[in-house]
Order: sequence, then structure tokens, then C-alpha cells
Amino acid sequence: MYLTIFRNRKRADMDTAAYQADNARMEELAAAQPGFCSIKGFVAEDGEVVAISEWDSEAAAKAWGRHPEHAVVQARGRSEYYDSYTLYSCTNPKVRSYERPKG
Repeated sequence: MYLTIFRNRKRADMDTAAYQADNARMEELAAAQPGFCSIKGFVAEDGEVVAISEWDSEAAAKAWGRHPEHAVVQARGRSEYYDSYTLYSCTNPKVRSYERPKG
């Protein structure tokens, strides 16, 4: 398992419709990549956005990062969409889970 966590803050003056279209396309394209497992996004009350994607390997995640169409949108993100972002990634994270017993 390989996780990426993308924390970001959007520019106040960004083109929201263009961002939403790019985001939808990137989620669709990522889901079609070998090794993709899942992606989920969350928005905090202060406007920060966090997206968590799971891949079956570091190689699969890095291949996605280098995908030509993704690279174009990454550049657009830096020039047009984001005030700031931080990307975290880790291989084989320590995982603990709990599930309430049924019944």
C-alpha cells in the first residue's frame, strides 16, 4: 500500500468551473491507472482541502505523478488554482483499525 495526502488552499480568484472540470477529469483518469485503489477528498471549515489517494505500490503512484495529462494539470494548479499545497507520501503506513461488533 502507498498513500498520498494532498493538502491545499485554493486561490480566491481562481476559475472555479475550470478547476472543477480539471479535478473531475483527474479523478476519472487516476481511477483508470494501474495500481489505483481509491481517492477521497475532504474540505475543512477554514477552506483547506485534503485529498487522500491509495495505490497498490509506490511505483504506481509515481507513474500517476508523471502521467502527461496529469503533469499539465499540475502545472495549471501551480499557476492558476493553488495558493499553497503540501504533498505527503508514505509506503506501507502503520495501519490500525476498529470495527464495532455487530449485534
